[in-house]
Amino acid sequence: MFLRNDIFNTSHIPKIHIHKKGGLMIKTIIFDFWGTLVENGTYSPVRQVRNILNLRDMLFSEYIIKLERAMMLRKFADLKEAFENVCKEFAISPPPYKLNTLIGMWNKNWLLAKPYPETIQLLGELKKNYKLVLISNTDNFSVEPVLKKFDLEKYFDLILLSYKTGILKTDKQMFEQALKNFGIKPEEVIMVGDSIESDIKPAEEFGIKAVLVDRRNRRQDFPNRILKLDEIKSFLNQ
Repeated sequence: MFLRNDIFNTSHIPKIHIHKKGGLMIKTIIFDFWGTLVENGTYSPVRQVRNILNLRDMLFSEYIIKLERAMMLRKFADLKEAFENVCKEFAISPPPYKLNTLIGMWNKNWLLAKPYPETIQLLGELKKNYKLVLISNTDNFSVEPVLKKFDLEKYFDLILLSYKTGILKTDKQMFEQALKNFGIKPEEVIMVGDSIESDIKPAEEFGIKAVLVDRRNRRQDFPNRILKLDEIKSFLNQ
């Protein structure tokens, strides 16, 4: 967990006004990482793991929970150890070449990953007026190198990574940590993420308003939806 002690700048009129019912103003914005702020370097790594290990017959919702619990709740010495633990979780014994394929694919993903075009400018603008939090289900090999490579850490007042907290972002304790850190209420927070199951529903169940980043325009039925990050400004000004 990374924590910045920057003094919250309230010396000027905010450029973006975010209000909730009852006159409460949003003070903190929580962001998901992959698919929200940063684009994967390869096609969905977690789906590739599923395919490489021949787990396609398993429901994705069941598969992803087991994968994240096996790989993203503690620190591993290297990716080989991490994927061996994944295989143990699914009770399979893949040949060595499959482990090497998994490792190569996983490394390629973070090495080629990059922020979406609007990410850095938007974070810089929002940071002037709000506390920004990053939460992510991740191993200890992926998110942090990307944060450092693109100098993204400086935009966040709090970074919660599952392998350090021992908690997945679908667990309400992840949100409790963020709120407790700033001494705020759920009504003073908004969540921005690209997954209804992993980002939106957990936030809403905790009483936090959530906005879905629907870059492929596939969830037209979802009310709180934007197609890219910088649209959040007009969305929040409604």
